[in-house]
Amino acid sequence: MKLTSMTRCWRLGFLLALPLAAGTVRIIQTNSAGDNVHLIDPDTNKIVGVIKGIEVNHGAAVAPDGSRYYISNEAESTLDVVDTKTLRVTKNIPLTAHPNNVAIGRDGRRVYVAISAAPGCVDVIDTTSLEKVKSIPIRGAVHNTFVTPDGRYVVAGSIAGKVLTVIDSQTEEPVWSLNFENGVRPIAFEKNPDGSTKRMFVQISELHGFAVVDFATHKETSRIVLPAPPGVAKNTEGVQGSPSHGIGITPDGKTLWATSKWYGYVFAYSMPDLKLLGSVPVGEDPDWLTFTPDSKSVYVACAGSNFVAVVDVKSTKVVTRIPVGFVPKRNITAVLP
Repeated sequence: MKLTSMTRCWRLGFLLALPLAAGTVRIIQTNSAGDNVHLIDPDTNKIVGVIKGIEVNHGAAVAPDGSRYYISNEAESTLDVVDTKTLRVTKNIPLTAHPNNVAIGRDGRRVYVAISAAPGCVDVIDTTSLEKVKSIPIRGAVHNTFVTPDGRYVVAGSIAGKVLTVIDSQTEEPVWSLNFENGVRPIAFEKNPDGSTKRMFVQISELHGFAVVDFATHKETSRIVLPAPPGVAKNTEGVQGSPSHGIGITPDGKTLWATSKWYGYVFAYSMPDLKLLGSVPVGEDPDWLTFTPDSKSVYVACAGSNFVAVVDVKSTKVVTRIPVGFVPKRNITAVLP
């Protein structure tokens, strides 16, 4: 059948209106006491790949185009670049000193590495040249770096400095900071309707919960203390001064999840009112968490159990536990085009 120009245009318009096919999703799980990183397929909850040869790997980030993983190497004080197809390390980028966590800009042009050695800084890696191009001084060794949802700011948390520092991603200079009584640990971000940052939820050393910070006013507005599950003994071994370490908001923005290392639980709160929805026993020393893009599952790295607990968000129940490497901590969700 011969197509008229009008029919061709109609068909092209129909195809363009269809939703894009979803990318391949992988949960990237680092293992802080090993030399391997595990890749989990959330459709099957099976290990589908292993990155080898990165001793004491800590933080991970993925390039927006899906071409590379960036993983901090504590043993060699490098940022290791990994090809996502071959899972081989292609470059080791020297850093200022011992690194902790990493974050990547929304456009993928920069990777920001937390340098956990005094006096403290954030190393800036250019992903075109694959070289360190700048070190941004921070008061106190830096534990975690994050990029705000709109990509406008880099947020650095220092344990030693007891300070949260906000950096403009364009000028790569600090613009404001907020002091706490103890060290700054993981941070989660709530978005405004326009995509800008509304609130930060900050975990702090010695706090079994998190502080709520208004991003516009730079002020702490409240604190949430996680409850003690009835009949569950408190475990203080291996907590490292951080009874609650691991926090995040589901991609749909409906729930916030925070871990309890004291009790081996993860707690769910409604957004934006922060009402407790439920709690789930996951494993020993839950240290970090990440979500599937559809907000249906949360993956909790249990450092003391050497597995990742997969929790169904709707039912607040563990659906499976996936054995990984030794002392799994940081994890991220990677969507590969």
